Amino acid sequence: MSAAGAEPGAETAPLLTVRVDRKVYRKRGRKAGTEAVEAVRGLAFELHAGEITCLIGPSGAGKTTTLRILLGLDRDFEGSVTPEPSEAGIAMVFQDPRLLPWRTIEQNVRLGLPRERRARDLDGLFASLGLASWRAHYPGALSLGMQRRVALARALALEPRILVLDEPFVSLDDAAAASLRALVVEAVAGSGTSALMVTHNVAEAIEIADRLLLVSPRPARLLTDLPLDRPRRERDRAWADATRQGLTARFPGIVAQ
Repeated sequence: MSAAGAEPGAETAPLLTVRVDRKVYRKRGRKAGTEAVEAVRGLAFELHAGEITCLIGPSGAGKTTTLRILLGLDRDFEGSVTPEPSEAGIAMVFQDPRLLPWRTIEQNVRLGLPRERRARDLDGLFASLGLASWRAHYPGALSLGMQRRVALARALALEPRILVLDEPFVSLDDAAAASLRALVVEAVAGSGTSALMVTHNVAEAIEIADRLLLVSPRPARLLTDLPLDRPRRERDRAWADATRQGLTARFPGIVAQ
């Protein structure tokens, strides 16, 4: 069940369907000629409105490759993404906030919008993310956690149907990470956006996600698509620990102790 109490994806068409049958990188070697590296094989999933999905797998498994495919940045693969990424309404939040240091916080957010929408009212968005008093400041005046709030604001200003986040809480202290996680949950619950988050932190995923997608070491293939049916407000420490231990037993090497 989702935080709102409704079953994600029930009786609704998916916002995005990803099927990567095979993705191979070909590198030129000095002696062996062309070397083929298979990055992804047999990875398929759907994203639904009002749902947070976490993609989990070991380093080098092909998670970034999968993101590039669903963003439309890599089209050299066997499979399909439906609808076309350019038509799916996707906004991306990277690990690095990627803010322009010579622009104010508000300017950074507005510059991410199409020119015809840059004058739109963003008061509610800045207030909801705790950025109202920082609009005229420059990124250098903000902590990493606050800069990532700005990056989230820039993505949400687009009013996306799908929000993609790549390790958005890494390197943050516990308080900053918890605050940012809560903002993502609120954004999804309030707008009906679908969120796909890549993370190595299984405890974090168990706290925030409606579904977990676990992928194998390279070539990435889907090991399990696991719904977390307990409402977030009822996910106490004992339940979270038991869930993680169960995943560790089922998928050793994928889920750390």
